[in-house]
Amino acid sequence: MSTTEFSTQFDRISGSLFAFAMNLTRDEESARDLVQETAYKAFKYRRRYEPQTNLRAWLMTIMRNSFINDYRKRQRRKTLNDYTNNNYLLNSGGRSVENGGEQSVLMEEINNQIESLEEWVKRPFRMHLAGYKYDEIAEALDVPLGTVKSRIFIARKRLQESLRYLYQAQGFSDIMN
Repeated sequence: MSTTEFSTQFDRISGSLFAFAMNLTRDEESARDLVQETAYKAFKYRRRYEPQTNLRAWLMTIMRNSFINDYRKRQRRKTLNDYTNNNYLLNSGGRSVENGGEQSVLMEEINNQIESLEEWVKRPFRMHLAGYKYDEIAEALDVPLGTVKSRIFIARKRLQESLRYLYQAQGFSDIMN
């Protein structure tokens, strides 16, 4: 099918595409954007369309999938559009930290506890925290893979115990539970 034929058929169907987009988005501007996105993808991938099949169904499938993908992206980002003149994206998700000082004290305590570990468990644990994979740590330290896993496990357990003890001593028994 030539580009001209495809374009002519697309124009005939564009009214029903807009109606379907309105049904999906419930907003005229978003519906126009969705129709435009569908048109872009349809023309880009028009060679994949089989001429004797239902073009309207093919286009509506593209539109529905575009709408769903966009919805999923927005859900992952948890953002809202701010329709003021500046059109910034506002972060609407996540938790807010009321006092950054508490968090920095907690990290300082955790780092102190890590530093108090013996070197043979501290070194592989620090490497793991830095993002190294178990096999990379094993190669760098020239120890078996199972030994690396064991040492990291031991470091975690010791940190959990020491932090639990530390918080219970300070009266924060519910934090580590």
